[in-house]
Amino acid sequence: MLATGDEVLHGQIVDTNAAWLADVLFQHGLPMTSRTTVGDAMSSLVETLLARSQIADVLIVNGGLGPTSDDLSSAAAAQAAGTELVMHQEWLEKMEAWFASRGRVMAASNRKQAEIPATAEMLDNPVGTACGFAMQLNRCWMFFTPGVPSEFKVMVEQQIIPRLKARFDLPEPPLCLRLTTFGRGESDIANQLEPLPLPEGVVMGYRSSMPIIEIKLTGPASQRVAMEQVWQQVRLLLAECTIFEGTEGLQPLLARELEQRKLSLAVSEQFTAGLVYWQLNAAEVPLRGGELLMAQPESLEAMVARAGAFAVQQHADVALLVGSLAEGEVSIALHTPEGSWGQRVKFSFGRYNHETQQKVVAMMAQNMLRRWLHGSEVSTGHGWIDILETVKSA
Repeated sequence: MLATGDEVLHGQIVDTNAAWLADVLFQHGLPMTSRTTVGDAMSSLVETLLARSQIADVLIVNGGLGPTSDDLSSAAAAQAAGTELVMHQEWLEKMEAWFASRGRVMAASNRKQAEIPATAEMLDNPVGTACGFAMQLNRCWMFFTPGVPSEFKVMVEQQIIPRLKARFDLPEPPLCLRLTTFGRGESDIANQLEPLPLPEGVVMGYRSSMPIIEIKLTGPASQRVAMEQVWQQVRLLLAECTIFEGTEGLQPLLARELEQRKLSLAVSEQFTAGLVYWQLNAAEVPLRGGELLMAQPESLEAMVARAGAFAVQQHADVALLVGSLAEGEVSIALHTPEGSWGQRVKFSFGRYNHETQQKVVAMMAQNMLRRWLHGSEVSTGHGWIDILETVKSA
C-alpha cells in the first residue's frame, strides 16, 4: 500500500484506511507485505511508484485524487508511466450530473478528477466524485483510490478485490485466532505464553493498546487443528483476564447479553465523566438512564447502597456506578437483581495521562458487569490493579 498526502505523512490525521485495508486483504488471503507513506511532492510520488513497480505484484495507492492543486496521484502515475492524462468523458458527465442533481454547478477544478493516464482502466466510484483507475507499470498492477474512507472501502470491495480474485489463484486465507485481555501486563502474559510450542508457520502476536492487550495466533489454514489445540491452552492460561474473543468488542458483547436476558442498565459516573455511558450507548446497550456527578467523597458502603437506589430511580434492572479518583484510588459499584457489589481499587497509572486513566477505569467498571453476566466473581485482582476493599450486599 502507498498512502499519500502531507496530512497523513505528518500525522495530522490517523490513517484508518491502512488498518482497514490490511485486515480486509488478510481475510481474503492477501496479507499486505509493506506500506509506505509519501507527502504531496510530485518527485517523491513518481520515485516511489517507479521503485514499487519493480518489486510489488500489486500496489494500492490511496489518496491524491481530489480537485485541488495538492492532489497529484493521477499526474504522478502518468509521469511514471511515460504517458499523458486523458479526459474520461463518461466520468466527467457523471460528475456534472451529480452536481446538477444537488442544484449545484460543478467547479472547473473538479474536471481534473475525470483525468486518468491514457494507459489506465477507470474504476467506478458510486459514492463520490473521484473515479479510481488501475494500470500496469513494469511488473506491478497498480490501483489508485480516493482517500475518503467511505469511497475507498467501496472501491476496494467492489472494484479491486474482484479483479485480484479473477487474475490470481489466491491461497486459502490464513487463520487468525484472537482474544483480548484486561488487567495484566504484556510481559507478564508473554512469559506465560512463550513456553507453548507452536506448529510450523504459526506465530503468537501481542498488540498493546492501553488498557487492553490483544493476543493473536496466526498461521496457515492447513494448521487449523494444531492451532486450535494451542488456542485451548491459551484460553485456559488467560481465562481470568480475558474480556472477549474474536473482534466483537466488550460493549457489543454486553449489549447482546443484556438484551438476551431482558435486562436494562443505568449508569452514574464521576471520574469517567460520561465515558462509560458513551461507550455503551454507541454499542446500543439497553440503557434506561445516566447521570454525571461532580466528584464527591463517599464510603464504599454508601456507594453500594446508592447503586440500588439509583436502579430503582431509573427503573433499571442493573446499575453501574463510578466514583471519584483520589490518590490513584477509585470506587466502582454494581447493582443487579442478584445483589450489589462494590470495590475500591488502586491503579498503578504511572506515566499515563488523564484520558488514559479514564479509559482504564471505564474498562474496569464494564468488566465488573461482564463478570457478573458470566457468573464469575465480580471483584477480582489483576496484575497492576490492587483491590483495597470489597463490599457485597443482598
